[in-house]
Amino acid sequence: MNLNTEKYKHVKWVKGGRKFPALDCFGLINEIRRDLNLLPWQDFAGITKDNNGLDVNARLMFKQLKQCEPEHGAGVACYSGTIVDHVAIVVNLNGLLFVAECNPKTNVTFLPLQRFIRRFHRVEFWK
Repeated sequence: MNLNTEKYKHVKWVKGGRKFPALDCFGLINEIRRDLNLLPWQDFAGITKDNNGLDVNARLMFKQLKQCEPEHGAGVACYSGTIVDHVAIVVNLNGLLFVAECNPKTNVTFLPLQRFIRRFHRVEFWK
């Protein structure tokens, strides 16, 4: 399924954002999963990076998922040291894998997979 990337130009990063167009990194994952006709993941309303909330809840969610290779629709867990401090989602755009992410200063960006991976200590892919 093709993803309409134009839609995401209207997203504004909002801490804890779960309702389009006000999204944070986790809110973006579920918005894209819905657009790809994939089941959304648990909402984690109110969960942010504060007090390692993202790390704790991501690890709980991983128990319900399977680790995988990068593929269209896979979630990305991004680590700083041993802590999950960012999440994103892999999308196929014109036959190439990109990672869609949402950040405070840039809102939504689509980066080539390898360029995205290089920014982090470690990344894992989950479906």
